[in-house]
Amino acid sequence: MKRYTVTLTEDERKDLCELISKGKQNSQKILNALILLNCDKGECNVNHSTNEEISRILNISMRKIDRVKRRFVEDGLEIALNGKNRNRIYTKKVDGDFEAHLVALSCSEPPEGFARWSLRLLADKVIELGYIESISHETIRHILKKRN
Repeated sequence: MKRYTVTLTEDERKDLCELISKGKQNSQKILNALILLNCDKGECNVNHSTNEEISRILNISMRKIDRVKRRFVEDGLEIALNGKNRNRIYTKKVDGDFEAHLVALSCSEPPEGFARWSLRLLADKVIELGYIESISHETIRHILKKRN
């Protein structure tokens, strides 16, 4: 595993000290600032701690310390404190047309041998009818719950 060395400038140390002293921040941000301050091996800091000491004092895992140090070295102070912005976009499988078919199907008579529609029966039936290629019973539950 790579070892990352955190070296803070005097301005960065001052900013991190202000951040942890004010207390109006996200708890993870304060924790990340404490990790960076304790890992600092710059000339401004004479008493840096080992990962084991930081882990024991802050009651966090060694892996968290390594992740924060890596983010600081690779991406900078802001990302080390706040983490990366997530911007994944999920494509929707279900549209309004499918929802209308599903609601109509759920209001119809259940198959022979069943007293009512179950979520799994509905999922199997919409696939059988060709409304959609694949869908889980949990997605069916979300769609029907939204419609109630």
